[in-house]
Parts: sequence; C-alpha cells; structure tokens
Amino acid sequence: MNPPATSRVVSLDVYRGFVMFLMAAELMEFHVVAGHFPDSGFWAFIAQHTQHVAWTGCSLHDLIQPSFSFLVGVALPFSLASRMAKGQSTGKMALHALWRAFALVMLGVLLRSIHHPQLNWTFEDTLSQIGLGYPFLFALGFASQRVRWISLSVILIGYWLLFALYPAPGPNHDYVAAGAPPDWALHFTGFASHWNLNANAAWSFDRRFLNLFPRQSPFIGHEEGYSTLSFIPTLGTMILGLIAGHWFREVKDVSKLLERWLYAALGLIALGWGLHVAGVCPVIKKLWTPSWTLFSGGWCFLILAVIHWITEVHQSRGWAGPLIVLGRNSIAMYVLVHVVMEYWWPHLERLLGRGPFLVFGEAFETVLNGGTLLLALWLLMAWLHRMKWFIRL
Repeated sequence: MNPPATSRVVSLDVYRGFVMFLMAAELMEFHVVAGHFPDSGFWAFIAQHTQHVAWTGCSLHDLIQPSFSFLVGVALPFSLASRMAKGQSTGKMALHALWRAFALVMLGVLLRSIHHPQLNWTFEDTLSQIGLGYPFLFALGFASQRVRWISLSVILIGYWLLFALYPAPGPNHDYVAAGAPPDWALHFTGFASHWNLNANAAWSFDRRFLNLFPRQSPFIGHEEGYSTLSFIPTLGTMILGLIAGHWFREVKDVSKLLERWLYAALGLIALGWGLHVAGVCPVIKKLWTPSWTLFSGGWCFLILAVIHWITEVHQSRGWAGPLIVLGRNSIAMYVLVHVVMEYWWPHLERLLGRGPFLVFGEAFETVLNGGTLLLALWLLMAWLHRMKWFIRL
C-alpha cells in the first residue's frame, strides 16, 4: 500500500498545497468583511480562522507554520531514501543539507528585509526557523525512532526549563520599553508570567544576539513576541514530522498507519492542551512553547491522516488538483505570497481602479482584490507545474 522510495506521495503535495492556500488567503482580509457584518457569526468564524490569535490559543491560520515545518520532517525519510537509491554518499547528502539550511535561513532574512534600507538581520521567518534546525533534523534522519523520541523530549523539557528558570518579570518591568505594544493587555500572572510578551528568556537572548548584527536602530524586542530561539521547539515539530514520515515508509498496512497517526494526534493534542490548562506551560504559537509544539503537532498528524485517507486510501483526487499545483512548488508560492503582500497588493487598485473590486459592494472589496492576486499566483504556479519547473532547495 505504501509508495516506493522514489515516487511522490500525493497526500503530502495536497497537504502542502492546502497550507499554501491558507497562507495566501490572508490576502483577502476576511476580518475586514467581518467588520462590515458585526452580527454575523459566519463571518466572525471565517475572520477568526484566517488570522493569528493575539497570544494564547489556536486558529486554523496558526497551523500554517507548524504544518510547513512538520511536512519538512515527513518528507525527509523519502528524500534520504531517494538519494541513497541514486548512490549518493552520506557526506554528499550532509553537504547538501548544510547548503539547504543556509539557503533557507538567508531567504527568510531577505523576505524580512523587504522595505528595509539594509538587511534586516532577524530569524523569526518560517524559512529561517526551518533552516536553523535542519542540520539537526538531517542527523536524526539516520537515527532510530527511540533516539528521535528522546531528542524530542530533551528539546521540549530543556526549552521549558529555559523559560521557567529565567526570572519572571517583576511589577516594575517596562513592557513598552521592551518593545511590547502600549495597549497590550494579555500579560500572565503567577508562574505563567515566565512566558509574558518581551519579558522571557528568548526575548533576553535576542536583545543580545540580534544587536551583534548591523542594524538601523538597536533591537529592543519584537512587538508580537517572535524570537530566534523558537527554532529549537520548531525542530521538535519537524521531529514529529520525521517520526510520522518514518511510520509512513515502514508501516505497510495502511489501516495501522492511519491508526498510529490518529493515536498520535489525539495524544499530542490532549497533552499539549493539558499542560496549558494545568498552568504548566501556556499554548503560545508566537513563542512556540513546548505545549504549542505538542498541541499543533497533534493537529498536523490529524490533518495528514485525513488527507491521506481521502487521497490515497479512497483515491479521491479530482478535487485536489488545484492544491497539488501549489504544493509541488511550495517554496516558490511561499516567497511570491510575501512579495505580493509587500509590493503588488497595496498598489493593485491604483493600477486598475476601485471599480472592478466594488461589484459586490465595499464590504467585499478586499476579497475581490486579494482573490485576484491569489488567482494570478495560482495561474503562475499552474504554468510552472505544466512546464515541470519545480523550485527546490
């Protein structure tokens, strides 16, 4: 039932495409539509799940980055098997892994430098986070499942201790001076305050580390709490994907494979949320807390299981064609969406006028505007797919 080492797995392309679509859907700004219909539960729901939560909790949009990271891990056993089948040495594969890591880190830095007069040395972009952890993931690709589980445990417990042992912010901590928004009202009290915005171990590290690079002005803190050190628990997410990918290749009975994925999904979701409810570790995507690694990793297992069941077990793929187009060129799509958001999106109406986007009224202007750009991106990806041009690192 499992594919040979060198064949592509449709369910993985569909999952990647689904993630890219969710990311690009941000162009349509559904929260603006919801603002025109304040009494509509439907639009409130759509808006909630097409943007990030402010601090704790989770929306569908929050699962984009963990899914992207998780899929890197899932794909690694297939990639290693393919390269070994071609006779590549471990040394050559290791050099490629280091090159890929460097390229991902720098591409993330470049994307974060748009509209900056010089390189903006910051490493919170998804690509940079994956790149920083990728050499370690590659090494674990040759390890046993036991070593992977132990590594995951050490990473998450160690990262939890880093925050728990760092001094909690006192009553005189100046959050605004640390880069937090002046109206921020989501500070924790008690033990959970170790994970407060710009008053934690990762923030303290970046205050030293990021200021080693040339900057326009000193780094004092990220207003949303993102940090360089999040690559450590992000590596945990990739390890969960690596474990899932190993099961994918090793478990021949598809029903047993799906059963493992589902048990993993339910267990991880329960454990991650349980740590949050118990006050041990809050679920915060922007800090990538250990509980978030577990909670979001469980959802990644669940989404993968559902998509695999539909596309591979029931062979229902007709609906998935548009997503496969996006998934096969996910790096290109990721980069282009960010470029579109920064350059083309604000100027589209200047080029075409507002008229075409007001057909359904002002409430849906952003949907038509962003939808037009999303369609243009998809057509470009479809053309690349037809030409069999796939951009990979």
